[in-house]
Amino acid sequence: MSQPAPYHSYTFRDYLDLEAAANVRHEFFNGEIYAMAGGTPEHAALIMAIGAALVAQLRGGTCRVFSSDLRVRVLATGLATYPDVSVVCGELCTDPESPLIVVNPKILIEVLSDSTAAYDRGEKLEQYKQIESLQAVLLFSQTSRRVELHERTERGFRTEVLTGEQRVPLPSIGAELSLASVYSDAGL
Repeated sequence: MSQPAPYHSYTFRDYLDLEAAANVRHEFFNGEIYAMAGGTPEHAALIMAIGAALVAQLRGGTCRVFSSDLRVRVLATGLATYPDVSVVCGELCTDPESPLIVVNPKILIEVLSDSTAAYDRGEKLEQYKQIESLQAVLLFSQTSRRVELHERTERGFRTEVLTGEQRVPLPSIGAELSLASVYSDAGL
């Protein structure tokens, strides 16, 4: 009878060392390191359309738009991940353990895929909500013109679903996203 493999819990330093040497990206949470899967062409096109729309509106201001190459850490939980699009306003605040990781995003955007939708809507969203600077999380569908807006209010986060030709208001950064334009620009 074989014995199960012993559980190994990685430290955040182990994760940082792995990421420095890896040619693929990983997510870190609760002592575990997870390889991140690549996306579909639709996923990639939608990310670029969202980012381009935000860059055009935020140009010349204090907010910057980042691609999924920017790693974000939730200090309250330890999650380190690569959101599809991030917006940071003002000075970048970095993780105490790595100057390559940002801890103060104002807006986080994920494009949902079949393999990650449950995680993105569930555990990951709940962890994102623990970032003090965060004002909104947007979860975009890649199969229909639909976005879930999770926006911070004085009473916590509220959720609104926008579809079709609606506009997604982002007052915390002085911008909005037209679903019609974003999805059209992505060829969807």
